[in-house]
Amino acid sequence: MLEHYQTPLVLNGIELDFHKETVIMGILNVTPDSFSDGGKFNSVASAIAQAKRMVADGAKIIDVGGESTRPGHTPISEEEEIERIVPIIRALFEEVPAILSVDTYKANVARAAIEAGAHMINDIWGAKKEPEIAQVAAECNVPIILMHNRQKESYVDYWGEFQQDLKESIQIATEAGVPQHHIILDPGIGFVKNLQQSIETMQRLDELVAFGYPVLLATSRKRMIGAILDLPVDERIEGTAATCAFGVQKGCHMMRVHDVKEVARTVKVIDALVGKFEVKGEL
Repeated sequence: MLEHYQTPLVLNGIELDFHKETVIMGILNVTPDSFSDGGKFNSVASAIAQAKRMVADGAKIIDVGGESTRPGHTPISEEEEIERIVPIIRALFEEVPAILSVDTYKANVARAAIEAGAHMINDIWGAKKEPEIAQVAAECNVPIILMHNRQKESYVDYWGEFQQDLKESIQIATEAGVPQHHIILDPGIGFVKNLQQSIETMQRLDELVAFGYPVLLATSRKRMIGAILDLPVDERIEGTAATCAFGVQKGCHMMRVHDVKEVARTVKVIDALVGKFEVKGEL
C-alpha cells in the first residue's frame, strides 16, 4: 500500500509519526450552540485553560471551531466566525504547546486562522463547499483534513459513492497544489449517513486507510454511540473509547475527541497491543 505519510509531519515543532502512535486531537468549540460543549469555552481564558488541560491529558492537536456543525445548527457569517476564533487562536499560539487546527469550511476564515497561528485546516465539507480553501492550504503550506460530506443523504450504492465523494475532495486539494503528504481523510461518521451506514463505514475503515492517507476518526459522543447504548450525550465516554479502539485496529491514525484523557489512555494500550511501540519494563 502506498503511504503518503512515510516521513513524520512536523508542525509547530511537534512530530506526528503515525507509525509510532495514534495522535489525539482535542475538540475546543468556542461556540454557544455545539451539541456537547456549547458555551463552555467562549472566553479566551476558559479556552486556554481547557486547551492546556487537553494537552496535559495527551492531545497533540487542538481543533478550534467557531461554528457548530451539529444537525440543525444555525450558520454564521465568516466575519462572526473570524471574530470568535482569531483572538483565541492567537492566545493559544502564544501559550499552549500544541498543533492548532481550525475547524472551518470557509476559505477566508481558514486564512485568518492560519495568520493568527493555526497550523492545520479541518474542513467538514472536504473542500467542496468553498474549494478556495484548498488553495489556502496550498499557499500557506498547511495540512488539510478532508471529511466525507454531501448535500443529501441519498445513495444508490453507499460505499461506492462514499469512496467517490472522497476521491473528488482529494482531487480538489491536489489540483489546488496541496501536496499528498498534507492530505488527511475523515470518514464523517454521523454526517449524511443513517445508523447502518455509519456502522458500515466503521466496519470498512481499513478500506479507507488503504487510500494511503492518514485517517482521522471523529466519533466522539456521536448519535451512533447514543443509538447503540441508548444513552445521552454526557454518558458516551465508554462508547467513544470503544469506537476509537476499534478505529486503531482498523488502521486509523488520529482521533478527534472531547474526552482526551480517557481516549488517550485507551488508544495507548491499543497502540502497544498492535505493535506501534515496545513496552519497556517488567511485570
